[in-house]
Amino acid sequence: MSALVQAPGSAVRRPRSLDGVDALTVVLWIVCGAVVLVPIGAIVALTAGGSQLGVLVQGDVVEAAVNSLVSATVSALAAVAVGAAFAVVLERTDLRHRRVLRLIALTPLLMPPFVGAIAWLGIAGPSSPLNVWWRGMFGGPLWSIYGADGVIILLTVHSYPLAMLIVSAALRRIPSDLEQAARISGAGPARALFSVTVPLLRPALLSSFLLIAVSNLADFGIPSIIGLPERYVTLATLVYRYLQSGTVDEPLAVVATIGVVLLVLAVGALLLNATIGRRGWELDASSSPAQPLPLGRAGTPLGIAMWTIVLAITLLPLLALLTQSLLRAPGVPLTLENLTFDNFAKALSSSTALAGAANSVMLATLAAVVCGVLGLGIGVLTTRTSARAAKGLNAVAMLPQAVPGIVIAVAWLIIAPRIGLFNTPWLILAAYITSFTALVVQSVTAPLSSTPTSAEEAARISGAGRLRALVDISSRMALPAAISGAVVVAATAVRELTLSVLLLSPGSQTLGVAIFNFQQAGAFSTAAAWSLVVAVLGIAVIGLATRRPS
Repeated sequence: MSALVQAPGSAVRRPRSLDGVDALTVVLWIVCGAVVLVPIGAIVALTAGGSQLGVLVQGDVVEAAVNSLVSATVSALAAVAVGAAFAVVLERTDLRHRRVLRLIALTPLLMPPFVGAIAWLGIAGPSSPLNVWWRGMFGGPLWSIYGADGVIILLTVHSYPLAMLIVSAALRRIPSDLEQAARISGAGPARALFSVTVPLLRPALLSSFLLIAVSNLADFGIPSIIGLPERYVTLATLVYRYLQSGTVDEPLAVVATIGVVLLVLAVGALLLNATIGRRGWELDASSSPAQPLPLGRAGTPLGIAMWTIVLAITLLPLLALLTQSLLRAPGVPLTLENLTFDNFAKALSSSTALAGAANSVMLATLAAVVCGVLGLGIGVLTTRTSARAAKGLNAVAMLPQAVPGIVIAVAWLIIAPRIGLFNTPWLILAAYITSFTALVVQSVTAPLSSTPTSAEEAARISGAGRLRALVDISSRMALPAAISGAVVVAATAVRELTLSVLLLSPGSQTLGVAIFNFQQAGAFSTAAAWSLVVAVLGIAVIGLATRRPS
C-alpha cells in the first residue's frame, strides 16, 4: 500500500495522450505497409519455400545473371566517369555558356530508356542512314548497335545525368577555402582542383555508382530492344520470357526466386550507400564563392568538344526519331521524295495506341494523386516530428527507390489473385504507387528539412494542436513541392514500361507497352512516331515541373 503513496516533492510522469498526429502516423503506416511491405514480404515468402532455388544454377539463369552484372557494372562505371567529368567542367571552370550546356546534358534523364533505344536504332541500327551509306561504300555496316556493347553504351547514356547531379551537388558543398589554401601554398588552379577537391568527391562517386548499378541491373527496355536481337539476355528479359512463354513450371515461383536475388543486391547496395553517408565527413561551408578554374586557350577546344558530345547524345536521338517517323520505310534514302507525314497519321489514329494512351493517362493521373497525398503526409510527418515511428515510416517509403521495378512487378503478381486485382488495370496502379511514392516524399522532405519550425511553434503557442499546426502550416508550405513531385510521378508513369509490360492484362495496355509492341512487330516508323511524341512531351512536362526549386 505504501508503494502507491507519492513521495513528497516527486513528480508523476503521465503518458501523453494520443492525438491526431498519432492517428495519422498509424494510418500512414497501414497504407505504406500495404503498398510496400506486403508485396516485398510476399515475394520473400514465396522464395523462402525453397522449391525453386535450384533455378539459380541453371545455365540460362547464370548466363543472364552474368550479362546483367557485367552490363550494370560497366555502364555504372562509365556513367560515373562521364557524369563526374561533366560536373567538374560545368561547376568548377569558366567554360562559356555552362548553364545552357548543363540543362541540355541532363536531357537523357528525362527520356524513357526504351524510347532512347528506339531513337538510337535510327542512328546506329542496321537500317540507319549511316550504316546504309557505309554498307554501300565499303560492303558492311560501320557499327551495329545490337548486342552487349550497344546495351552498355545506352545504359551509360541514360544514367550519366544521375551521376552528374550527385557530383554537382557534392561539389557545391565543398568549401572554396580548401582550394584557395592550396593556391596560396603555390599550387596552380588545375592542381588545386584535382589534388584537393576531386579526392573529396569519393563518397559521392561511390554513391552514384551504387545507385546507377542497381537501376541498370534490372532495366528492361534497353536490353529487350538492343540486346535480344543478338541473343544478349539479361535477368529482366529472362523474367519477361518466363512469364510470357510458360516454358518453365511454376513461373511465378521461378521469377520470385530471381527477384529476391535482385532484391538482396539492391538492399545491400542501399545499406552500403547509407554506411558511406554516415561515415562521410562534414565540412564547414565557405562564405566565399568557389573561384572557377580559368581554361585559357584550352577553353575553346574544350567547349567545342563538350558541345559536340552533349548534342550528339541528346539532340541526335531526337533527330533520329524524327527521321524514322518521316521516312516512308526503314532503310530508304533520306530524300525529300521519301519523306511523309503518313506515319504520324497512322500512329495517332491507331486504336491500340490510343487506348494505351488513354489507359496511361488515367493510371498516371490516379498515381499522381495518390502518391501526392501519401507523399505529402509522409514527408511532413517525418520532417516535422521526432517520433521513431515517423522515421521508420520514411525508411519504408523510400525503400522502393532501391528495389528494381521488375521485383515490384513480380511481387504484385504474387498477391494480385488474393486481393482481386489480377487481370485488372488497378494492379498496374498499385505497382505505380509502390514505385513512385518516394519521388513525392523526396520532393517534400528536401525543402521542409531546411525550413525552420518557428511558424509551427507560433501556431502551437496560439492554441493549435499538433495536427492542426502540421496541416495549416507545414502542409501548406510543402504543397507546391508535393504538386511538383506529383507532376513528375505522372510524367514518369505515363511512359513507364518495366512494370506495365509484366503486369499487362486484357484491356489495360499502356502507351509504353503499345510502343514496345509496335517495335517488336516490325512497325518501326509507328514506334518512332509515338516515341518522338512521348520524348518531347516528357521533356517538356518534367522541365516545367522542375524549372525552379520548390
